[in-house]
Amino acid sequence: MSEKIVFNPASVRRPFGNYNHGLLVPPGASLLVTSGQLGIALDDSVPDGVTAQAELCFEAIGAILAEAGMSFADIIRISGFVTKREDFPAYMAVRDRYTLEPKPVSTLIIVSGFTRPEFLVEVEVTAARIV
Repeated sequence: MSEKIVFNPASVRRPFGNYNHGLLVPPGASLLVTSGQLGIALDDSVPDGVTAQAELCFEAIGAILAEAGMSFADIIRISGFVTKREDFPAYMAVRDRYTLEPKPVSTLIIVSGFTRPEFLVEVEVTAARIV
């Protein structure tokens, strides 16, 4: 097996969005796990709105991936955390712009808040580079 294999069994409801229920990574793949990334810029500014913050999260993830010799195509799992249910669509639109096929598995959770009240979203990923 040299590619990721997607699992969306017919016995399980189809995914709600652009993600897969399961991905199998072949043996020997390099694995990268990131910490949760927040929507904060290098100058410590935090933009208003979940879209701008999510974009910063994914840009930070892209930089981490690049430093590890990986790309968004290598992401196999995303965990997203938002503070408001109404932010789901905006967050998912950003997530969908950054993720590639096959879509990773994804979890999205509503949380009561983060370390600072202006943070609206946090994203962490797991990536696997098939060697």
